[in-house]
Amino acid sequence: MPDALLLTADPALHDVVARCAAAAGVGLEPCADPAEALARWSAAPLVLVDAAAAAALTALVPGRRDGVHVVSRGRVADEVFRLAVGLGAETVSDLEHAEGWLMEQLTDLGDHARPPGLVVGVLGGSGGAGATTLAVALGQVGARRAPALLVDADPLGPGLDRLVGLERRHGARWEALCHTTGRLSARALRDAVPRQGRLGVLTWGPGEAGELPGSTVREAVSAARRGHDLVVVDLPRVLDAAARDVLVRCDRLVVVVSPTLVGVAAAARVCARSAGTVAPVLVVRRPATGPVLSDREVAAACRHPVVVSMPSQRGLAESVDLGLGPVRSPRSPLARAARTLHDQLGAAAGSACA
Repeated sequence: MPDALLLTADPALHDVVARCAAAAGVGLEPCADPAEALARWSAAPLVLVDAAAAAALTALVPGRRDGVHVVSRGRVADEVFRLAVGLGAETVSDLEHAEGWLMEQLTDLGDHARPPGLVVGVLGGSGGAGATTLAVALGQVGARRAPALLVDADPLGPGLDRLVGLERRHGARWEALCHTTGRLSARALRDAVPRQGRLGVLTWGPGEAGELPGSTVREAVSAARRGHDLVVVDLPRVLDAAARDVLVRCDRLVVVVSPTLVGVAAAARVCARSAGTVAPVLVVRRPATGPVLSDREVAAACRHPVVVSMPSQRGLAESVDLGLGPVRSPRSPLARAARTLHDQLGAAAGSACA
């Protein structure tokens, strides 16, 4: 990705922008000559124009483009706003009070330099099918390879941070994001949520879970996708407005099925309800004992393919209670199933993009 372009002859302004660019991990191409800047105008992903240089640049009549911003140090004169309109600038900012905004703009350049992550929704075909457990296991497996984020969209769930031992870890929960406005950068989200290694968790704090505004959900999922290779969303069986907002943004949907007559009947209803959003794939979680349907019968009843069938696992409740997460051993049945699912979902996403 080309570096951000800064047109200024002010060393102090250059130092402010250069410091922010270094912190955001992106390159900066300074330029003091408006004519020289015009030659690089189209290629730069972001253009920052000093208020003092705006008049000279406007006289050159540069082509209209997105990502142009006029910046200054201190109060901006009214004339600068008129020049900004002529340039087609999106904003006029005083960096003495807007360094945070500048950091977000520069950080977004780094976010867009990486391919967007895969967003996977996990939904229980029936109560107690183990969707939350599988969602956490998938996140744990994904985080061993690349940055992953668990997103808790079930307000009546246990809290995903509890399942991986992060409930006492400092970090932003949904409540904090509800008070933010504007664009949420991927780096800001990564740094804010509780995390352990490459696995982060976005969930509710202790107590009653409040209703999530649609704008908050959309910004969080978008930032999560830009900042992580894998985003796993634990969806509630009864979809509220926020959960539906997430569902339509999922690349893949996994329905966890209990292979009993009652469990499959419920899962078939869940699959039918998801029609028109994203076609689900099925994961069958087999009980330790009792009569069950075959994978072929499950797939026929739900009209969607079974991609993984996993046996019961001993010690699962103990592992979760200890805050170790469901994947305590990489050789466990759940770990193997989660790895298989991760690989198949990634392969399917890759073939869809080809």
